[in-house]
Amino acid sequence: MKDNRTGQRDGNIFKKEMDRRAFLQKTTLAASATIGLSLANSLNLITASAASSASIMNSAGKKPDLVFPVISDIHIHNSSTKTLEKFINTLEQLNMIVPKQDAFLVVGDLTDYGYASEFDKFMSAYNTHKQPGAVSMFAIGNHDYWNGLSAADAQKRFLAKTGMESIRYHKVIKGYHFIILGTEDGLTEGTFSAEQINWLGEQLKIAHEDDWKKPIFVFHHQPIKGTVYGSEWGFNQNRDLFYNTLKEYPQVISFSGHTHYPLDDPRIIHQKDFTSIGTSTGAYLWLDAGRIQGEVPEGADVLNQALIVEVHNNKVLIRRRDIHHNDWTGEPFEINYPANKRKFSYTEDRDNKAPFFTKDAMLSINHEMTTATGMAIMFTQAKDDLLVHDYKVVARHANSEEVVKEFLAFSEFYKDPVPNPLTLTIEGLQANTAYQIEVHALDAYGNVCKKPLRALGKTKTMAAANPV
Repeated sequence: MKDNRTGQRDGNIFKKEMDRRAFLQKTTLAASATIGLSLANSLNLITASAASSASIMNSAGKKPDLVFPVISDIHIHNSSTKTLEKFINTLEQLNMIVPKQDAFLVVGDLTDYGYASEFDKFMSAYNTHKQPGAVSMFAIGNHDYWNGLSAADAQKRFLAKTGMESIRYHKVIKGYHFIILGTEDGLTEGTFSAEQINWLGEQLKIAHEDDWKKPIFVFHHQPIKGTVYGSEWGFNQNRDLFYNTLKEYPQVISFSGHTHYPLDDPRIIHQKDFTSIGTSTGAYLWLDAGRIQGEVPEGADVLNQALIVEVHNNKVLIRRRDIHHNDWTGEPFEINYPANKRKFSYTEDRDNKAPFFTKDAMLSINHEMTTATGMAIMFTQAKDDLLVHDYKVVARHANSEEVVKEFLAFSEFYKDPVPNPLTLTIEGLQANTAYQIEVHALDAYGNVCKKPLRALGKTKTMAAANPV
């Protein structure tokens, strides 16, 4: 089980991680390390929660008025079964943990190219596993247009294959309003016309006048720029008109897909004038640019996540599910009603606490992986109240203290379990040269630790690195 607040991990991490003796044998211990402490204390481990197998109905302690899963970016592929198998696993797992669904939402990119065969695969799997009492609501995404058809014909295919009444529609379920929007063409960033946004405004007014104290759920594939984690991939055209239309209704919860950014990051939910939340993916992971692991890191196709939304008479709970890990990730998001902007919890300025390394944290040089031009470092992961997102690694010449290398690396928070210690490689160094290495921890909101880890290391000679 992953806990973003403390970084604590399952007890089975012992099976995957190096014990302290092996760590010390392979590395040069940083001066700040405390040798006598145990690895268990260093990593601050806890046992797994039983929540992975618990029904969502029972885990809350009280049955909600309304409950529905939200998924997106399934990307069913014409010539591959991998995403189809993941989709089936998602449906089966959600049926176990949410046995009585009132609705089921998919926020776009049901398919990879919008081919008829892809829709057929999607609907066959869905119809086999769907709950008869759940209202099916699907939004069209940009990938659902990538079939060579005109936008109008691609929309006709989407509607014919999924049974949706339109690419935009408004439904009321148990007294709660659901408004689904459709991106209007295959542009990656998305297109929402002024005409559709004006229609959205009319539907919001209807929902508000029906009961202003209740949440209004809005679904659209691409995110609004400047909101959730990954919203740099959102749309520009009519962005402000879209935002300002929602801005009038603080009770709105807007769900978007498209980014493939993971639910583990606390910025996946955003509150300012209303609530926005990203829905991750059932296909493959995508991440921020500028880290050495890349935007699509190794093992990205493992990721498969979902949201489960519980609606109570005075609050909405949004739970994050790692389908691929069969467990919850992080704490549920809780949104109280009637909505009040001044009492929003998930604002951009909500986290001013910097991450930190514990007293027994170690930074060491892995000599077995060090070469004449590269140095491998291993270190204990830092801790944070929400999430350690990145590490800034700095390599200085030991004598001159000149910075010769500096880069950002993900904490690999998106993995299950998160690797601890974390191993990173510093490339582009000179042979037979001593370097002072610094590791600074950064959280999701850019707060930087006050005390970095430091260690002294040396690259190998060319002869040692390339023995005859």
